[in-house]
Amino acid sequence: MTITQRPRCDQTPAWAALQSHFDGAGRSLDLRDAFAADTQRFATFSQSAPHVFADLSKNLIDVATQKMLFDLARECRVEQHRDAMFAGDKINATEQRAVMHWLLRSPAVGAGKPLATESQQVHSTLDAMLAYAEQVRSDLAITDVVNIGIGGSDLGPQMAVLALDGFATTGKRIHFVSNVDGHELAAVLARVRPSSTLFLIASKTFTTIETMTNARSAKQWFETQGGKDIARHFAALTTNVAAANEFGIDTTFGFWDWVGGRYSMWSAIGLPIAIAIGAAGFRDFLAGAHAMDGHFRSTALEHNLPVRLALLDLWYRNFHGFTSRSIAPYHSALRRVPAYLQQLEMESNGKRVDVSGQALPFGTSPVLWGEPGTNGQHAYFQMLHQGTDVVPLEFVAVKKARHELAGHHSQLLANVLAQAQALMLGKADAGGHRHFPGNRPSTFLLLDDLTPASLGALIALQEHRVFVSGALWGINSFDQWGVELGKVLARDIEPRLHSGDASGLDGSTAGLLARLRNA
Repeated sequence: MTITQRPRCDQTPAWAALQSHFDGAGRSLDLRDAFAADTQRFATFSQSAPHVFADLSKNLIDVATQKMLFDLARECRVEQHRDAMFAGDKINATEQRAVMHWLLRSPAVGAGKPLATESQQVHSTLDAMLAYAEQVRSDLAITDVVNIGIGGSDLGPQMAVLALDGFATTGKRIHFVSNVDGHELAAVLARVRPSSTLFLIASKTFTTIETMTNARSAKQWFETQGGKDIARHFAALTTNVAAANEFGIDTTFGFWDWVGGRYSMWSAIGLPIAIAIGAAGFRDFLAGAHAMDGHFRSTALEHNLPVRLALLDLWYRNFHGFTSRSIAPYHSALRRVPAYLQQLEMESNGKRVDVSGQALPFGTSPVLWGEPGTNGQHAYFQMLHQGTDVVPLEFVAVKKARHELAGHHSQLLANVLAQAQALMLGKADAGGHRHFPGNRPSTFLLLDDLTPASLGALIALQEHRVFVSGALWGINSFDQWGVELGKVLARDIEPRLHSGDASGLDGSTAGLLARLRNA
């Protein structure tokens, strides 16, 4: 079986069976009736996975639906595609690359075993990167670390550093700069000093235009402000060692073409995480993700949490027609998780053609969005409860608090439980304005504690969920050609902002160009 020969979901008998089932009974399932009829529903539709407990019982599925969804996964050969990824096959067909971010968090592979060479390279780089992280942590002269990157070189590390702030022990301030808008970099530079700042330039090719624009400006500021020794105050997370050396950087840590940007925080791109939480903490982070890898790799579909979540996503996107999903982490440290997951899901699965290049007759990635609870309750939950669109909601809660402020955590947990309950139960009101229709679906993910290991497991869970969704839809989840076109056009437009040359431009772009140039 080649990558392009995998059956696409809509071309399987299971898809037709699901459509018939949806038209008959699936469309009208009412959660309130389902719970009343089945006292074991919570047990049937909830499960534990490494570091994560998931309650799926408030979703619009029954046993028959779930069985047909598992049939679909098998007919789409999800297990075989998963095994191909873990074998190091080139499942990124459009770029002819393997997909092995999971290897970054695996224990060392012995000599003579498959992927032994790659594993040795991974652990050699990991050991060197973590040794450097410990060196920075113990350097009292460095008070600030500025990570300059964009996309996967920013979103993942920033999310994890914020999430694991309770495990940061050095007191070093870690800043993230991604936007080419100079206001962002200027605001960070105003808060640091050259003599006590380490800049990390995160770009696999050392050519990413936004990153390199910020890097050059940071270097110019450093030198203008009297900074000495570029080699001490700048390090690069890149495979382009020659370009980094030309920039003046001696310390570099690389990674491989089988690591996609949005899957790269487990690699040297995770250096700011390691500086924040230390080598031992970073290894715990990897271990938690590896535990989830093992669950995904070896657990039967019926109890495989990434598979179950992905099948729910397909059920909602392609049968119920729900075009978005909201995520609400009820822990302030997880406040950047929605932004991180936006890239992970929408850059991976926002595709309109299958792996053969054929246009798809169904929707793929939902729009993913969210905010931390309880903030979201006072912003967009109105629409979730009473709006005309049904938006599946994913709650993330943490059982243990890492503060000692009385009453706060119980109130937070009461709110997340109540919101999930209210979405399902609703409330009748003959007047209409206070009527809550209820039967609104939600998933509840629960961590016992927010630790490096549990965060690693939670993120790996989401990675594998996205993989399964892409496998079902028959798309390549590991390229991102849609990022390129706007960048290409920007290279043409930027000199026109200086010259005023509007030849060949459409009327709108020409008009805006003239207005931007008008003093």
